[in-house]
Amino acid sequence: MASSLLSKPPTTLSFSSSISNSLPIQFRSSSATCLPSRCRRVKSNRFTVSAKIREIFMPALSSTMTEGKIVSWIKSEGDVLSKGESVVVVESDKADMDVETFYDGILAAIVVAEGETAPVGAAIGILAETEAELEEAKAKAAAASAGGSGVATSSKEEKPAPAAPAPAVAQPAPAAATATATAAAYTSNAATPQAKKLAKQYKNMLESLSVPTFRVGYPVVTDALDAFYEKVKPKGVTMTAILAKAAAMALAQHPVVNASCKDGKSFTYNSSINVAVAVAINGGLITPVLQDADKLDLYLLSQKWKELVEKARAKQLQPQEYNSGTFTLSNLGMFGVDRFDAILPPGQGAIMAVGASKPTVVADKDGFFSVKSKMLVNVTADHRIVYGADLAAFLQSFAKIIENPESLTL
Repeated sequence: MASSLLSKPPTTLSFSSSISNSLPIQFRSSSATCLPSRCRRVKSNRFTVSAKIREIFMPALSSTMTEGKIVSWIKSEGDVLSKGESVVVVESDKADMDVETFYDGILAAIVVAEGETAPVGAAIGILAETEAELEEAKAKAAAASAGGSGVATSSKEEKPAPAAPAPAVAQPAPAAATATATAAAYTSNAATPQAKKLAKQYKNMLESLSVPTFRVGYPVVTDALDAFYEKVKPKGVTMTAILAKAAAMALAQHPVVNASCKDGKSFTYNSSINVAVAVAINGGLITPVLQDADKLDLYLLSQKWKELVEKARAKQLQPQEYNSGTFTLSNLGMFGVDRFDAILPPGQGAIMAVGASKPTVVADKDGFFSVKSKMLVNVTADHRIVYGADLAAFLQSFAKIIENPESLTL
């Protein structure tokens, strides 16, 4: 763990700990007067400090997270903590995640209570190294709460204090105070994680709509797919896994459709085929990612997909499990939707929209009519990366795999 010392007046030192981005919690020690027992002079008039009190900060659990909500504290005030123990459950704009402590110590005080929100980087708790620092740590927590620290005001603080009887001319004052409190509450509600999430989604949509895209539709006969699904369904295989596997196999043949353009100027061929699949959850949409979908066999892919869906609905997905997709699949066929167009996710080259399989009257080359099941597949692609001929060739390969599904188990 790297530490840095910032120069201050001779009697005061500020100590901070830097933690890698992969760590879910960040700590920063408070400024303290340099005492002979806690520091020693070394060359160049610099000191080393043994930190005794650390603030526990609201972690950034995703690249879009600006604030988080405390779902629950796993530990209570006064509990002794060991490095690596889970301390608190935080709700981000994507998922609920346990966060761990990276220091031994005592949870001296909880600054942000369960159900309250705080901006990323705000203090949510105070950690003391030993019992000797408990009182000082609690005083620091009280000061942090009194100073706001970006934490939502509790109901006790919002309750107006009893006032002495006032003349009739002073009666408008409570109304003004109420209006101020109402305005403050409105401002607080406007900055909830849900509001920030909607703002981020809106921004992503605007970014997607600014990309020059085009769409290609392709009908796929599904009689063989339906028969194959009935055969493998008892073994735990899902239709989503079948479609994802087929798409991944087709992407392996047409890597340009799996490419990405993130800077608007050049595109990159992705070394992995990570198929993101849209899933509706309470309050929104998330895209769990089947990583290396072309390399996993169909049965393992189905098992992995079930695990991802369970974690998504429990809001327990890790960031890499929903933001590492290189191609997206959206299936509304189970709702009876026969066709739709999907919005291209930022940074990806293409997204596939799959409709329902329905009986369709078709004529063969000799003019004889028959009934076959067909589904319409629409793909939206970034025209800066993919050309029409590329997308048509990809869809032909996808259709060939779907119409001969036995290759999915090879």
